[in-house]
Amino acid sequence: MGIYLNPNNEDFKMALDSEIYIDKSMLIEKTNKVIRTEQRFVSVSRPRRFGKSMAANMLTAYYSRGCNSGGMFSGLKISKDKEAFDKHLNKYNVIHVNMVDFLSEAQNNVNEMISFIQEDLSEELSNEFPDITFPRRKTLIKILETIFDKTGTPFIFIIDEWDCIFREDKDNKEAQKVYLDFLRNLLKDKSYVALAYITGILPIKKYGKHSAINMFTEISMIKPGEYSDFTGFTEAEVERLCKEYHMSLDETKHWYDGYNLKGKSIYNPQSVVMAMTGKDISNYWTETESYEALEEYIRSDDMKETIDKLMAGDEIPIDTKTFTNDMTTFATKDDVLTLLIHLGYLTYDSSTKKVKIPNYELMEQFASTIRLMGWSEISDSMMRSDELLKATIACDEEQVAELIEQAHTENASILKYNDENSLSCVISLAYYSSRRTYTMHREVPAGKGFADIVFMPRKSVTTPAMVIELKYNQSAESAIEQVKNRNYADVFKDYKGYILLVGINYSKDDPNKKHTCRIEKIKK
Repeated sequence: MGIYLNPNNEDFKMALDSEIYIDKSMLIEKTNKVIRTEQRFVSVSRPRRFGKSMAANMLTAYYSRGCNSGGMFSGLKISKDKEAFDKHLNKYNVIHVNMVDFLSEAQNNVNEMISFIQEDLSEELSNEFPDITFPRRKTLIKILETIFDKTGTPFIFIIDEWDCIFREDKDNKEAQKVYLDFLRNLLKDKSYVALAYITGILPIKKYGKHSAINMFTEISMIKPGEYSDFTGFTEAEVERLCKEYHMSLDETKHWYDGYNLKGKSIYNPQSVVMAMTGKDISNYWTETESYEALEEYIRSDDMKETIDKLMAGDEIPIDTKTFTNDMTTFATKDDVLTLLIHLGYLTYDSSTKKVKIPNYELMEQFASTIRLMGWSEISDSMMRSDELLKATIACDEEQVAELIEQAHTENASILKYNDENSLSCVISLAYYSSRRTYTMHREVPAGKGFADIVFMPRKSVTTPAMVIELKYNQSAESAIEQVKNRNYADVFKDYKGYILLVGINYSKDDPNKKHTCRIEKIKK
């Protein structure tokens, strides 16, 4: 048993002993299937706080010959198939390293980091197998080959934060190539490798058309494969936690759900744990991520329109294929958006090939970043959104029209002014604060058509539901009539309370760019 070679199971025990532990042990079933096969190389990329290290510690506890973990796993799902479970339990020489530790020790010098890794692992391997005579050229690879040849027991490599060099020394392309070459030489085509499981935030770096370690199957926020359930908390897992801790599932979903992984809805696990144990639904993302982390990637003026639309709740089509899997090479806005998916700020729907902001926690993070960046066109609309919502609920038509007109004018520098989709986007953004208590939908099938914007109350029937219909060069009254004639209010099937019908008209030819509003209140 060593620090890196065949470590004990104490790190995983800490996870099991925590107040909240969600059983993700069936991940082992996936890795067992690929051991000693051509598919034995697995790269898992997830955002921070999504359980990468816990999974790495679990695999170490299961495979490592340096401990006896049978009792530890006895109550977990993976142990139910005893034959398959016992086959690989504590049977392998496991090398578990966290690359951040070595890079930090080497003060971001990659060549020195690699030297430290080779020296530390070579020393532990030599001490663990004192009866083996090693070649005169005692390199790490030669030592691994000799041990496998003499013992017949292959190695499992579990490398956490494998991509740290691309995040900490992101402009040093030469160092990155040296590091990838080191990993390739250590792992690729080596018979002593039974399994290589690496975790990080970024997918494997591409150089031109190829990658230095292209033997890995990549599991990511864009391509989760069969690993969706192990990426975060599932709906069923969160529902159980909410019942246990007497917390609102509706509020928890609103704040932390929304990551679409191949059709499955996944929650941010750390935020859910903090909300449950602290009995407080709040923004926990800001406790581990500064606004600068997001600001760095969205600060350019050509990102404003895209961010404006995302903040309004739009889904943006993107092409993720041009992303080169680093944090500096951005040929297009799509590359920036793809990076934000991997960092956890956005979610990607593989069926529609669109991105959006996944939940209210991230909406708040974008909002605070935009305010600090000084993007007044967007932030001013959001700051007045409380005033707009209050005016709407009070049926103050004149005030609503004035505030929407102001928001429309402010965002004219970002969005096309005389465009119906742009006005819908502006209004959605202008009602930003409504997301605390409402779920907002745009272009919703309702009655005999599609309602422009629908606000469904999430907490209480004392808050009225709302339907907003937009018109150009017509009248606010005609918008209200359309809502009534097409029975848009039918969208609120299970809702019992008041509904506000809001009609807004903008006359394109009016030199004063005047907006008008009519509001009617009906009982459902």
